[in-house]
Amino acid sequence: MSNSYGKIFRITSFGESHGAAVGVIIDGCPAGLEITTEEIQHALDRRRPGQSKITTPRKEEDKVTILSGIFEGKTLGTPIAMVVNNKDQASKDYNHIEQAFRPSHADFTYTAKYGHRDHRGGGRSSARETVARVAAGALAAKLLEQQGISIRAYVSQVGNIKLQKPYTELDLSQIDSNIIRCPDGQTASRMIGLVEEVRDSLDTIGGVVSCVIQGVPVGLGEPVFDKMHAELGKAMLSINAVKGFEYGSGFEGVRMRGSAHNDQFYTDEAGTVRTRTNHSGGIQGGISNGQDIYFNVAFKPVATILQPQQTINASGEDITLQGKGRHDPCVLPRAVPIVDAMAALVLADFLLRQQANKVQ
Repeated sequence: MSNSYGKIFRITSFGESHGAAVGVIIDGCPAGLEITTEEIQHALDRRRPGQSKITTPRKEEDKVTILSGIFEGKTLGTPIAMVVNNKDQASKDYNHIEQAFRPSHADFTYTAKYGHRDHRGGGRSSARETVARVAAGALAAKLLEQQGISIRAYVSQVGNIKLQKPYTELDLSQIDSNIIRCPDGQTASRMIGLVEEVRDSLDTIGGVVSCVIQGVPVGLGEPVFDKMHAELGKAMLSINAVKGFEYGSGFEGVRMRGSAHNDQFYTDEAGTVRTRTNHSGGIQGGISNGQDIYFNVAFKPVATILQPQQTINASGEDITLQGKGRHDPCVLPRAVPIVDAMAALVLADFLLRQQANKVQ
């Protein structure tokens, strides 16, 4: 039913936005990985609602409870189960949409597919489900960290305000220095101002999260259908509100000629094979080439707005609908740790697949 992801490092998420809890089961995590509850909680704190003036005011502590698979600070090699209880649902805010199809939401498609849906906060289609991904991603990131692999996502565009510097000219340690999670202070201030303007007009706005993966060894990724970039694309497009994915030169690469776009190989002083440019985004033939992997993820404006809109109900009648409750005017700051998590899950799975393919 597509609630699971991964071949070896495999996760299954469960729960609805306004149900009792959301959670995740991880199977295939190697034994002996040192991980603390605090490290998992830190990742969840970066995603949780109510963390700043430009996010939803829903108050969820998102405190994780580890049910199995970790003992005395180390993974056991057995299934890891984690759960986060929902506490501030305010389900009454959704009574008015029980029979309505909200514009650009999953209400209509879920009803058409299943014949029954949880209308409270979107149920399973809510971004609340990503709590599970972020919790699992914390373990995947720790596994990658042991191999010298780092993943850093950041906000590079909000509406028409775009960060003009490439990631190589940014101090990525400054990602969390502001509430929009853009590592350039001046651009961040303009982005925050735009989000506040949009929020005050009872509207929403989208943008782009960029991600850089460094320290990736050569050889991760599988040929043909499980190419590295294909799995990254699938992972990112599975995140709520994502409308686009590009890696390396992406769509801008079509402006170039092959003579300029080709990444020429050379051997550095240490005898390591490198490329003089990196338009390939660290991936060639679907397999990592040892260079930085970088990509962009486009997020649409949040679909719930507090303005009246025309739609229909389950009976096909025309109605006027106005959003209620607590919603993000811009999902990007809270999407950053989700992009981090999904990238970590992809890389961790490929790392374990590569190790399984080698003769010991």
